Amino acid sequence: MVRLNLAHPSEVLPEELTARAIFMGLAIGCLLCFTNLYFGLQTGWISMMSLQSALMGYLLARMIPSVSPFTPQENVILQTTAVATGTMPLAAGFVGIIPALGLLDAKKDGQGPMVLSWPSTIAWSCAIAFFGVFLAAPLRKQVIIKEQLVFPSGTATAQLIAVLHGEQPIDAQKSHMQGQDNEYVAVPTDEAETISHPQTIEDISDSPDGRIEHSWQTLGWSFTLSGCLTLLAYFFPIVFSIPLFGRYLAREWLWSFSPSLSYVGQGIIMGFPTTLSMNMGMIVGWAVLSPIAKHAGWAPGPVSSMSDGARGWILWVALAIMCAESAVSLLPVIAELARMIKLSLANANHDSSSHTSADEETESPERLVPTSWTIAGITASVLGGTVLVWVVFGSEGIKPWATIVSFAIGSVLALLGVRALGETDLNPVSGLGKVAQLAFALLQPGNVIANIIAGGVAEAGAQQAGDLMQDLKTGHILHASPRAQFFGQLIGSALSIVVSATAYSLYVRAYSIPSANFPAPTAYVWLNLARLLRNNSLPPMSGRFMLCFGLGAAIVAAIKVSAVRRGFPWAKWIPSGVAFAIGFLNAPSFSIARLIGGVISEIWYRRVRHQGGGKSSNSILIIIMASGFVLGEGVVSIIGLLLKTAGIGVISCWGCSGGICPTCPA
Repeated sequence: MVRLNLAHPSEVLPEELTARAIFMGLAIGCLLCFTNLYFGLQTGWISMMSLQSALMGYLLARMIPSVSPFTPQENVILQTTAVATGTMPLAAGFVGIIPALGLLDAKKDGQGPMVLSWPSTIAWSCAIAFFGVFLAAPLRKQVIIKEQLVFPSGTATAQLIAVLHGEQPIDAQKSHMQGQDNEYVAVPTDEAETISHPQTIEDISDSPDGRIEHSWQTLGWSFTLSGCLTLLAYFFPIVFSIPLFGRYLAREWLWSFSPSLSYVGQGIIMGFPTTLSMNMGMIVGWAVLSPIAKHAGWAPGPVSSMSDGARGWILWVALAIMCAESAVSLLPVIAELARMIKLSLANANHDSSSHTSADEETESPERLVPTSWTIAGITASVLGGTVLVWVVFGSEGIKPWATIVSFAIGSVLALLGVRALGETDLNPVSGLGKVAQLAFALLQPGNVIANIIAGGVAEAGAQQAGDLMQDLKTGHILHASPRAQFFGQLIGSALSIVVSATAYSLYVRAYSIPSANFPAPTAYVWLNLARLLRNNSLPPMSGRFMLCFGLGAAIVAAIKVSAVRRGFPWAKWIPSGVAFAIGFLNAPSFSIARLIGGVISEIWYRRVRHQGGGKSSNSILIIIMASGFVLGEGVVSIIGLLLKTAGIGVISCWGCSGGICPTCPA
């Protein structure tokens, strides 16, 4: 086995930080990066894909000859690296902030469009790529070691890796309750419940060769089927724009159906409760509010218009829902954080506190990230990031002192986001970014660019810290080195800077961003809030609906938070405000396909939970199948991008009759 070497023998890297784990993680992460950018520009939704990365990494490792077995700890490093590489499109704002800057209007915003060149996107990505990574290291001991927060996705990934490598599955709730007395209890995910089924290990461990062959077959046919359907839809767009409810509704009101297997796969991964919340939002937004706004004259333009159409009008309501839920969800986190700080200050007076803290740590010092690295890294990230932001945007964009303040705000919001993620498995990064926007409405009033950039810095820190904390939870359960995961995150983030910037540049050359093909809905969310804070103006009547739906979302969120804190199993069926708002932002075609996937997931897992014997291994196969669906369209989209750049386009608009397909003329 090839291992990475360090210049100083006294600082030997952890043994699980192997070249094969890093390289396979980077390869998988690059595929996820292109896939996430593609789907992010379409719908604004990006997935960590940690479970899928661990699965694909395990299958790939089993197919590559090696003198030593691929260990669970190496798999942790692989998926950590892959997640860091694959989620950069969100952290660097390629699906929201950067397109929003290109939408600036001199009349509305006081500044014209700002289109970043490839070198500028590289510099911007470098400015924010590592801050959250260094920020997560000191938080690990508090939220994972001392408080033992559940981090459901991280725990589920650890369960899956244990199952794949034939180890005893982890009981998430038991491991959590063995820690200190914590009043929060996270609702376990369906995936966690299924993968931890005791019979699963026995089933899939009896015949590893047959299991690997079956897994590759499942991944292969699902990938191929999704990819072929995507390529067919590129040449014949009607394939992904079926006028299921009639041509008039499809053309005038955007009510079409996309049988995209990738969105079905996303629905399987999201689960039925989340997709159900999305479709509830879709019905309220597109079947109720959109016609009301159109016929009342509040949104006189075409329904698809983000400026004066119903789609742009309901976006304001979605913004209110997301902000309200994020605020309510963070209140108990803030209260708990204040309580923990008070307890820490009280315990600081006891001489035994330092010894107790040392005893709680499960890793030796050489496997941890040194405090000196953390301090140096945070300092370098803030100072270097400030300089790079100034180089890209200049003083007129955002003042250097304001950039430093945005990093400070981001560190506080990251702490809140990490705690929320540990308890509920939801990182309210969109809401945290809006908090920073609100703060900068006071610090640099009237500056739309500064407002958006400040929100982007805060969101990047919270998102990266949260992603790494999920990975650190996985590593803690499986005894992987935090230092090795730290290096994996740094390496993945560094490569993804170039990959994400290059991929986005290719999309900008081939398509208009935003456009009918890639509407980039989150870009309008960022821009609309910045404009609201600058101009204090809203579309007609939208303010009243924002107030009503914001209050409703706050009440529902309070009930959901309370139910989750008490561990009620029905808490997952309370609608998610963020998912509900996503139903407003996305056209119905995407939400319907996801609902189909959610229904498949629910039926599948219900059957698995009621089955015994060998069939319980199907709980892993459905994850593989969903991964193939998502990756199939994501990878083939690269082919479509190259074809578009080469001038090879649609073969036939048969069945469209104008205005139904995004690529066809009205």
